[in-house]
Amino acid sequence: MTEEVIRVRGLRMRYGDVDVLTGVDFGVRRGEVVALLGPNGAGKTTTIEILEGFRKRSDGEVTVLGADPENADEDWRARVGVVLQSWRDHARWTPRALLSHLGTYYAPYSTPDRPRPYDVDELLAMVRLQDQADQKIRTLSGGQRRRLDVAVGIVGRPELLFLDEPTAGFDPEARREFHELIHRLTDMEDTTVLLTTHDLDEADKVADRILILATGRIVADGSADELARKVDRDAQVKWTIDGQHFVHSTSDATAFVRELLSSNPNVEDLEIRRATLEDTYIALVRSVESGHGVAPIDAFAEAG
Repeated sequence: MTEEVIRVRGLRMRYGDVDVLTGVDFGVRRGEVVALLGPNGAGKTTTIEILEGFRKRSDGEVTVLGADPENADEDWRARVGVVLQSWRDHARWTPRALLSHLGTYYAPYSTPDRPRPYDVDELLAMVRLQDQADQKIRTLSGGQRRRLDVAVGIVGRPELLFLDEPTAGFDPEARREFHELIHRLTDMEDTTVLLTTHDLDEADKVADRILILATGRIVADGSADELARKVDRDAQVKWTIDGQHFVHSTSDATAFVRELLSSNPNVEDLEIRRATLEDTYIALVRSVESGHGVAPIDAFAEAG
């Protein structure tokens, strides 16, 4: 079994008389990209801040990279990268100078297996800021500053990266480049990524697993396809024969299409559609918030 990087059991958080988290349980394995989704106010940022060691929990067990974040030391922090929702404006610095300066804090924690930090020119190229490397940060566009946020978060070559709404303000091209960067980090560096996002298309594209947080707990845990099957087990097959359109729902799309094609050589415009992640997310959250509830999918537990 792949090493467990994050394990959360019975996590609770109370603000005054309000219970925000009422018993959160999940795990994350090394090299996974996991997206934490949920309505506004569900406790996503609170959960992330507890895992980062920025906020004390009310109750529960939390282990991140083998340590309790509340009591973690500087060596632990050097292994963790954080990209917050908004940037801190180091207006008089340049990206090159800022990243070079921050890199000095990580150098003492280098190991033969994981040298830290990144080379600054390599890092600037990774986030597509090489042409702005020596500009004052105050002259950068909002999207460029957000790329710099990402660079700051990964300058220490983290083993675990937390991303809170990472592509807010990105244009479509920058968002695609960011997704490629995430895949590079996981494929080449074996980085584990936990991100929050309201962009369901983004979660579908980059995440290995989706966690849905609602009413203070994880109500669904699985790949986008697993969650879609949870909500609607049937796929919708559409096709055309001699200009006539057909639609059929089936629980076994592969077998149905195989039989369809073997008996109808004139099939055109064949399309198989399952519930999108947006369909799934809305259905699950509405079900839970209405009090009907759903049986959570625990892909992590099943795989383990």
